[in-house]
Amino acid sequence: MEEKPMKILVVEDDLEECNRIIECSKQRKDIEIIAITDSDIDALKKVKSKNPEGIMLDLELNNSKSGNIDSFGFLEEIKNLKCNPIVIVTTHVNSQRTYDILHRNGVELILYKDHPSYSPNQAFNKFISLRKLPTTVVENSIENELKSEEDKISEIINNELDLVGITQNLKGRQYIHDAILFLIQNENTNESLIQHLSKIHKKSSSTITNGIQNAIIHGWRVSAIEDLEKYYTAKVNYQTGLPTPMELIYYYVSKIKKMI
Repeated sequence: MEEKPMKILVVEDDLEECNRIIECSKQRKDIEIIAITDSDIDALKKVKSKNPEGIMLDLELNNSKSGNIDSFGFLEEIKNLKCNPIVIVTTHVNSQRTYDILHRNGVELILYKDHPSYSPNQAFNKFISLRKLPTTVVENSIENELKSEEDKISEIINNELDLVGITQNLKGRQYIHDAILFLIQNENTNESLIQHLSKIHKKSSSTITNGIQNAIIHGWRVSAIEDLEKYYTAKVNYQTGLPTPMELIYYYVSKIKKMI
């Protein structure tokens, strides 16, 4: 007996991508698109009313007219429902830290939209494969490649911060590290950097900013002036003798991009 088509809810705010998804689904007998929405709020209602077997979820919903700018809250909400759809996230974000958060929130698979092999058809194939497997966290080759590259960048960032006395024991050190990594991996992001760090670390914007500033003050206080002049070559405010948080972060984004 032939298996019924897999019912998929699509949450996507890019009209061209929606059209590609629709056209691709028309070529298949194993996939049925039951609804498309650009709103995570509307998507939650459709999950409750239509009970999809799978959800194709765009992480960034910046163009949504009636929902939030990302899908994190939606994932939190569906964890509390009795249904258990297979969730595949599609995203332009290239960040292992973000991917880890998504997996902890029940996402089975993450597809990087800027990867050459990405297409709606690839996503549908993944849905069908996962349909036949127990619900588990699935790591694919794309994610493994990204993790290897991220580890390399992270090591460079840590080495550079050590050279100017911003040491591992400082709370602001992790904020600086994550800020640099995020901007290197997401060159065209419209998301506020401090808001991103607040969301990831679950701290207020003022806590994040103060932590970064205190880490800079510590580094410039304990490091020899010769080391600072050698390893941090950007100009600093002549009155304070310190770079601002954004000056320091963007200096290292530019420097490290040339190193990788």
